[in-house]
Amino acid sequence: MSIETIKNYKLTHMAQNLCQSIGAALLGFFQSIGALAMFIGKAASHCFRPPFYPRLILKQFIDIGYYSLPVVGMTALFTGMVLALQSYTGFTRFNAEGAIAGVVALSVTRELAPVLAGLMVAGRVGASIAAEIGTMRVTEQIDALVTLSVNPFKYLIAPRVIAGTLMLPLLVLTADIIGIYGGYIVSIYNLGFSSGSYVEQTWDILTKIDVLSGLYKAAVFGFIVSMMGCYHGFNSGRGAQGVGTATTYAVVSASILILIFNYILTQVFFS
Repeated sequence: MSIETIKNYKLTHMAQNLCQSIGAALLGFFQSIGALAMFIGKAASHCFRPPFYPRLILKQFIDIGYYSLPVVGMTALFTGMVLALQSYTGFTRFNAEGAIAGVVALSVTRELAPVLAGLMVAGRVGASIAAEIGTMRVTEQIDALVTLSVNPFKYLIAPRVIAGTLMLPLLVLTADIIGIYGGYIVSIYNLGFSSGSYVEQTWDILTKIDVLSGLYKAAVFGFIVSMMGCYHGFNSGRGAQGVGTATTYAVVSASILILIFNYILTQVFFS
């Protein structure tokens, strides 16, 4: 066997291994996508079918909505304040300081409030959901629910998905008000704007679609955050390491999907 034949054999073998690795990765990816799609479909169907657990849903309303309010409010307040300062720094170069009120209002309601609120809730709530359900998986509490003829999708997942989808728009609406107020504070007390003129410009520039688009985004982001937390927690590996990995995946996947769907929804609303 010649040297050139041996080289060709090695190259062919390397190419086959590379194709097998790529094929295995693609198959694993599509398998994961299919498993996630089936999980989402099953979980979403249980959100609309009785029996419901109002007590559990109310508890999730408090955990996801009320307890997330401080971090979302602080984020919105300082975002609006920084946005006003940065807009003033840039607009003074073009003598366009009068546009600051409109820029703050549109930026907060359309993009910053829903995206930042979604990311904050993903870090706080998504991790909590994944850790809680993952711990229940590791300690076999989910298996115990099945033994007691309690559907874990109905008892664990549906209340969290319902609460996340409904509460995030309320959080974003609150963040809209706080963020615009933060820009108002800086503009009036730091930059020397007229209070009446600033408020009038804000009301003139805002339209219904600006606010509603952010609230629609928030509902989608809330669904994503709660669903990713439930999915990764429900499919958590065994042991403390499995729960930690599920928590990390829940936050990362929810954050990435929020950014992707933010672009898609923006394209839908304002194309």
